[in-house]
Amino acid sequence: MSKASNSTKFRQVNVDEFNEDNFQDEQLEETDNYSINESEVNELITVKKLDEALKIVLDHPPVNVKDKRVKEKVFSMFLKVLSCYKSSDVERAVKSLDSARLDVLMKYIYRGFEDATENSSAILLTFHEKVVAVGGLGCIVRVLTDRKKV
Repeated sequence: MSKASNSTKFRQVNVDEFNEDNFQDEQLEETDNYSINESEVNELITVKKLDEALKIVLDHPPVNVKDKRVKEKVFSMFLKVLSCYKSSDVERAVKSLDSARLDVLMKYIYRGFEDATENSSAILLTFHEKVVAVGGLGCIVRVLTDRKKV
């Protein structure tokens, strides 16, 4: 038989912690010293080492940076690298990337879809097709569910 008790010592879980109104997203540390070597990327583009330039841009995504100007600058550099690719070289370039870089590439592609221009739409769609062929649908799901934006 159970005893009637007014004791609340058995409650060890703070249920208010799980209230949706109290939810706090992951705290992002803002990196004020974020920088990508733009001159190195431009140099690699001029000597037609596009794969290396793409890897540099993909290795340093500005996900923890809150400054919109930095994100725009890196995104424009990303589009500059993609626009230099010939359509016949896209598949080879995408196949040379590992899964983490494919996810970042897909993040940039979807970022480009948000405010696409006539020139960038065709390039982004071409890369999107090749990334899905290599990375599968999981790549899209990981990007759409990730809260960290580029």
